[in-house]
Amino acid sequence: MYQYDLNLILNPSLSSEQVAIEKDYIENTVKNAGGEIVGLEELGNRRMAYAIQKEREGYYLYYTIKTSGNPVQSIGDVLRLRDHIRRVQIVKDRPEWKTKKA
Repeated sequence: MYQYDLNLILNPSLSSEQVAIEKDYIENTVKNAGGEIVGLEELGNRRMAYAIQKEREGYYLYYTIKTSGNPVQSIGDVLRLRDHIRRVQIVKDRPEWKTKKA
């Protein structure tokens, strides 16, 4: 199993209940694809560098997941079909990125 970063931007106008529903859907999608969630960093509403669907803000979620196979097909393609998810990015976590600076 490899470790990946799953970065998501949600619609900024969602209520807290709707955000909880989206988070449950994301967790179920990862589990159905045979993966597990290691961590979640929830940044909330942030200003974006450019507009997505005419909105300048987005609700940011950063997941750390472990999965085998191709998560872009099994997880990313499923999440991109949701109406409230604006962007999905999956990046393979590499140990050399976490080296400490002297």
